Amino acid sequence: MKTVRMTMAQALLRFLDNQYLEADGQEYKFVEGIFGIFGHGNVVGLGEAIVETEHNLVFRQGKNEQAMAHAAMGFAKQRNRRQIYAVTSSVGPGALNMVTAAATATVNRIPVLFLPGDTYACRQPDPVLQQVENEFDLNVTANDAFKPVSKFWDRIARPEQLMSSLIHAMRVLTDPAQTGAVTIGIPQDTQAESYDYPESFFRKRVYRVNRPQLPESALERLTELVAGSKKPLMICGGGVRYSEAGQVFGEVAEEFGLPFGETQAGKGTLTWDHAWNLGGIGVTGGEAANVIARDADLLIAVGTRLGDFTTASKIAFQNPDLKVAAININSFDSFKMDAESFVGDAREVLGQVAEKLRSRGWRSAYTTEVSQAREAWNKEVDRLYSEEDPQGLSQTRVLGELNEKLLDPSDVVVSASGSLPGDMQRVWRCRHQDTYHMEYGFSCMGYEINAAYGAQLALPDQRVYSMVGDGGFVMLHSELLSAVQEQVPFTVVLFDNHGFQVIDNLQTNQGISSYANEWRKRQGPEGKLLGDYLEVDYARIAEGYGVTAYRVRTLEELRQAVTESKKVNGPVLIDVKVTEKSMTHGYESWWRVGVPEISESPSVQAAHKDLTDHLKRVRLF
Repeated sequence: MKTVRMTMAQALLRFLDNQYLEADGQEYKFVEGIFGIFGHGNVVGLGEAIVETEHNLVFRQGKNEQAMAHAAMGFAKQRNRRQIYAVTSSVGPGALNMVTAAATATVNRIPVLFLPGDTYACRQPDPVLQQVENEFDLNVTANDAFKPVSKFWDRIARPEQLMSSLIHAMRVLTDPAQTGAVTIGIPQDTQAESYDYPESFFRKRVYRVNRPQLPESALERLTELVAGSKKPLMICGGGVRYSEAGQVFGEVAEEFGLPFGETQAGKGTLTWDHAWNLGGIGVTGGEAANVIARDADLLIAVGTRLGDFTTASKIAFQNPDLKVAAININSFDSFKMDAESFVGDAREVLGQVAEKLRSRGWRSAYTTEVSQAREAWNKEVDRLYSEEDPQGLSQTRVLGELNEKLLDPSDVVVSASGSLPGDMQRVWRCRHQDTYHMEYGFSCMGYEINAAYGAQLALPDQRVYSMVGDGGFVMLHSELLSAVQEQVPFTVVLFDNHGFQVIDNLQTNQGISSYANEWRKRQGPEGKLLGDYLEVDYARIAEGYGVTAYRVRTLEELRQAVTESKKVNGPVLIDVKVTEKSMTHGYESWWRVGVPEISESPSVQAAHKDLTDHLKRVRLF
């Protein structure tokens, strides 16, 4: 057997450089590169391998560990999970900074390979700088924190362990049903230790995306469920997008009269003007989808996790005879809401059941309900887009200007947290497929800007726009500096509404006094955060990084800023001052939150009564 002697870090790099993914006959180089911040836990080992050895992996310098991992996630999501970045950090705080991003990747089913440095496997110099010491288990390090949020976890204590570990890592990263964060801790001494690796370990490996179909018995059960319904409703989840099943999904909806609502991950898989597209469903959905959902007798959940925002905390479906059929590549998701489980690829399964239904001549019993619901909802969106606010610019008016007039239909919008996901799921009209990029599985503040940077790396021929509130901007925007360094031309549209307004709404909607969510100065005799609003020049912050920035308070300034920004060869920030409380609100939906059972406040008592009334109508599981 022919071998080559190299360090574990050198072997790691050489292996990653030769991994490929094949989907529908097209081959992709799976690992595009590595985002990294060097420290004593990885610079001498993995850093040496990156700098001193020959490879084809792009290295991109991060500025914050969590942020660069969000960039890796944004890249992989926009490449439809066909290509990924690895991320590497030093030990201790650098590694722990990535745990939030790892959870975000796992919840959203997005592949990211985490390579945190680790403390010495030999333990001789323990305790070393930045080491977390566990007094009863010396095997525990900071990297054990990744275990609950990773789909695969390992630590390389000996260089030869790398071989089996990486093969299992690729198994998970390339599996549509199991993918998410994969974490391999790399102790700093082991990184530099050498081993005689077999040449065969570094051969080109091609992982093939399989498209499992339903067996005949399961297909018959699914056909019977659909054919036995009169008013079914489909949900278009992220799995439809990742399966590239949008065309089939749309054809099935049209042929059989199947209306559908969109999740945050599924939105944009089909264009907004599809005749059977009801738009967003659930807590952040619109009235059209939620009204039709209320009376549906069959829910066909395709590629969705059925989270509480999609199901309106399981109150959206009020028909007592409702049945649920879940089509999902992931068996875990397919059993939610006590669904009849149909495990398979969305594109294949939809094609299979369409053929069966076609042979029966079946079509839903909907007449004009869907078109009427769509027409009414479109009028409401038009109203929100054109609504005048005497106090200034409303958030929905800004979104309307961007969506209808200023952005190109092929531009991609990225967001994740605050009030913008609700507004955008309700009113953003996608005219091209895959131009809506929302992280709402974890709704991680700080994702917006950093993931948009990664998405722009994935889409050099399209413009990416990060839609972020002032809260999300302040939380994490470090990769703006990386975008300046790399001259990556994406645009940040910052909606400044003086703080965490969506949570302030949640607070006050449950009868609680508004406190500590708006950004106000501490003042007054009681010294509470109830003073004047903080006035922040976010454009100046961006300019300090070298970002081209614009300040916007009027529609004309917005139009001018967006038009001029398209000519800038580098990152742009548009600081838009919007009026507080100018976001959209609920449409025929409800979200369960914990309201105090005991309170002296009459408004809180009323909110708890409202909670108990709603709980009488929810599906229990």
